[in-house]
Amino acid sequence: MLQHSDGVRIGYKQHDPSCLVVTVLCLPSVILLILIGYVLSSFDNRHHNVTRRYDYCVLGAGPAGLQMGYFLSKARRNYVILERNSGPGSFFNKYPRHRKLISINKIYTGRGNREFNLRHDWNSLLSDKPDLLFKRVSDEFYPPADAFPQYLSLFVRELGLRVQYGVDVGRIRAVQSATGRHYILTDQHASDYTCSVLLVATGLWVPHTVDFVGADLVEGYESISTNPQDYKDQAVLILGKGNSAFETAQSILGRASRVHMLSSSPVRLAWQTHYVGDLRAVNNELIDTYQLKSLDGLAEARLEKIVIAQQKEEGERRLAGKKKEKRKQLYLMLNKYMHNRNSFDATQEELPGHHIDNFPMRKPYDRVIRCLGFRFNFSIFDSSACPPNSENAKGRLPALTPWYEGKNTPGLFVLGTASHSRDYRSSAGGFVHGFRYTARAVHRLLEHRYHRNPWPSTQLLTTQLQSWILKRVDEASGPYQMFEVLGDVILLRGSHCEYLEEFPLQALPQLSSLSGHEVSMHGLIVVVMQYGKKKIDYLGRSRAETEWTNAWKSNFLHPVLYYYKTLPSVEEMKLRPNGWPLPRPQAIHHIVEDFLTEWDAPISHIQPLRRFLEHCLQTDLRAFYAESCFRSSLTHRTPPLFCQQGYLKQQGIPRNSQLRQRVHDAGLTHTKQDVGTSDADSTFPNYLVPAGASMSSGLKLDL
Repeated sequence: MLQHSDGVRIGYKQHDPSCLVVTVLCLPSVILLILIGYVLSSFDNRHHNVTRRYDYCVLGAGPAGLQMGYFLSKARRNYVILERNSGPGSFFNKYPRHRKLISINKIYTGRGNREFNLRHDWNSLLSDKPDLLFKRVSDEFYPPADAFPQYLSLFVRELGLRVQYGVDVGRIRAVQSATGRHYILTDQHASDYTCSVLLVATGLWVPHTVDFVGADLVEGYESISTNPQDYKDQAVLILGKGNSAFETAQSILGRASRVHMLSSSPVRLAWQTHYVGDLRAVNNELIDTYQLKSLDGLAEARLEKIVIAQQKEEGERRLAGKKKEKRKQLYLMLNKYMHNRNSFDATQEELPGHHIDNFPMRKPYDRVIRCLGFRFNFSIFDSSACPPNSENAKGRLPALTPWYEGKNTPGLFVLGTASHSRDYRSSAGGFVHGFRYTARAVHRLLEHRYHRNPWPSTQLLTTQLQSWILKRVDEASGPYQMFEVLGDVILLRGSHCEYLEEFPLQALPQLSSLSGHEVSMHGLIVVVMQYGKKKIDYLGRSRAETEWTNAWKSNFLHPVLYYYKTLPSVEEMKLRPNGWPLPRPQAIHHIVEDFLTEWDAPISHIQPLRRFLEHCLQTDLRAFYAESCFRSSLTHRTPPLFCQQGYLKQQGIPRNSQLRQRVHDAGLTHTKQDVGTSDADSTFPNYLVPAGASMSSGLKLDL
């Protein structure tokens, strides 16, 4: 009897012919089993060592990765989205720890305009399906965190995005070959994914820590208990003053005996700084209990200079292998008072209260919790593919070009929260309602660079420009959310223009190479949404500017137009005035802020805008009736542009006697006596007289 390695027994009796026949008949089956095992083994090996090739690899199936996946899918590109977990948006399965989002989900705006409504929908992603919005999974103003993975799953399913789950990429390297640079991603099974363009959308999930003595005694936000009862009658010190820190403090205010918060900088309130990443009002209840002196408080100190220590008791005996049942209390100390700066134990003489008897935090704490946010995971990149650390955000984010490509890593782009180094503490690029637009901008760049598709643009007659600008500033959500980062670029071409939407402002010097559009001799206008730069009392009486003549003093979000005769250079961009999104232009125009954020007032908004455009274009942009165009054509060598593009091409509305009577009855015309001059243009309504509408446009027309 022989035992096969596969466990199949092959046996026979030497002098029994019948047994020999059975054995011969069984041999084909045995061979078949062996072959099947070999094939399965080979398939398994191929599965774990195969190299898959794509044009685009998107790393991470969070909101940024899925947003880019949508654009790649719509353009029919060869792409894959790799996700290490079993579903999309896995970060939100755990964070925020207390399970309430602070991103606005404003469903009712009183408007049916989808683009306008996205200004107040901070959770939905962009798609061509008008009903694929976050409100399908939650109608709460501040939604539960569990709703976000549900929405992302819905987004993947309805759009048919190509996502591979369970792929944990542990190494990324860049390789240069004859066909160009490409990236190789290796997963936990040693399988490789090769792509020409790598789009990193992994977000920030590595807890940010600060190195100080006693850091091992501190609990992390990522692992603390979220049950308020566990903090009953305990004194708690929280390191940090961001939203995660205040979220934690707010959850235990009703149970803890006192809650103190410590960080290197004072609290920054989002409604004061206009930065959505600063402390939101929904989380700031502790400020009340601090200012109303109810045992809680805020303090400032550099965390690198503190020590978290336990007081060393006199005559204490340490028994090996035994732990004390009761948790030791912790003291906040300053390392300058420590004799042994490597020890967690402190004597009475080393406590700050010994040196400063009214030291604010002289009493011990039962818990110290670290809530310092998160950082980008640089560890998966080897030296050939790793973008450098950014200079801002304490080096927690990768350094990127103005078009979101990693510095020194061509073909590697960073999307989503990790791309926030471009607008850290200045705009919304680190949040869904901001990076959904920067992802679209990156995709438009990719389409031009790799597929020769220019940046989408709208061809307009110059006479249509004013109306188009007003439509954009009243409705567009991209520049509204990504203020001072994304702006509309208008390429002037004389009688017509090209309108490019949501171009990265800091990349303006590279406009031609990134977009495929050239700037003509007529120059360009950039439309930007921005806040005022003056620090004021944002709840004071004089917080808002209402006079259009003082529009440049506007404090709240308002449109600003920059006119350049030529593209600004890279050097000019570097030397731009402090706080300005763009270099100093040849002409600038602020549209005065509006309480309703609707810039459609004839005198305060529209008339000043028209005069600015006339100055930049050196042409009359007023609208005329047919008889006025006829008269102008007889008396001017060059009639107004409106007449050239309308009346002289047999377009427009002729002014008949019935229309004239209706206009007169409505009081929209004025007599010469109304204006006080015989040269007044009777075609302009009297309500525009205060804005100078009846005056000459100030242009020297060719007579």
